[in-house]
Amino acid sequence: MAAPIAYSLIATDLDGTLLRGDDTISDRSRAALLATAAVGARHLVVTGRPAPRVKPLLDDLGGAGLAVCGQGAQLYDADAHRMIWSVTLDRELAEAALGKIEAEAGQVYAAVDQDGVDGLTLIEPGYLMPHPTLPAVRVRGRDALWAEPISKVLLRHPELTDDELAALARDAVGPLATVTMSGPGTVELQPRGVTKATGLALAAERLGMTAEDTIAFGDMPNDVPMFVWAARGVAMANAHPDLKSAADEVTYSHEDDGVAVVLERLLEGALDGACGSCGAHGA
Repeated sequence: MAAPIAYSLIATDLDGTLLRGDDTISDRSRAALLATAAVGARHLVVTGRPAPRVKPLLDDLGGAGLAVCGQGAQLYDADAHRMIWSVTLDRELAEAALGKIEAEAGQVYAAVDQDGVDGLTLIEPGYLMPHPTLPAVRVRGRDALWAEPISKVLLRHPELTDDELAALARDAVGPLATVTMSGPGTVELQPRGVTKATGLALAAERLGMTAEDTIAFGDMPNDVPMFVWAARGVAMANAHPDLKSAADEVTYSHEDDGVAVVLERLLEGALDGACGSCGAHGA
């Protein structure tokens, strides 16, 4: 029997990390995750996507277990299709934060992810979805964004880069909300103090695991907190420079099975360790 791999909890981001550009998981990555599960490791998706946009992908991976969604604002049980834990962004506070950002940056375009297992993504006029494959409902005006509880606000600016918008938003918003960047064209406001690390820590505790058990994979600045929390952080070759600076290792890109490359190496080390402990070397 193979020895356990070095990390019993494998936390992966989705977009730009485990998923290829066409929103699919490669056969090699799927096989690597199955192989780690066979030696007792758990795979945990930790994503900025809200729970309703994650369930089809979890079904494709076998549909089992927990997922950290909404940048850590949601802990979702895919088996039961229920939210174990969630935190919402106060809608009046979110509207005030948007006003502060627009006072500095001029007009921005906004979208929101509604809370809940069946929450919608609502987009105001002018907002372009960075992932055209993800479903969204266009509303007539900004007021409609606040109709139901939300987990976060997504922002786009017609001229500023993502890095420029994120920096300006942090200065403008101050303590009202956490500002993060989770992908190209995706700057977000989420509840203050909520990050992927807070969601990952909660999920790990529920699974009886710790930071020392965890290896995390990601590609964007929103993954920095979970890299800080986990025992090892692995950035993709396509990762943002800020995440590469925070990583313990840089692997291949999401298009070149970077997650699988690392997991295969860990599995090989576990097999070598098992072989060495049992003395079953060839002559």
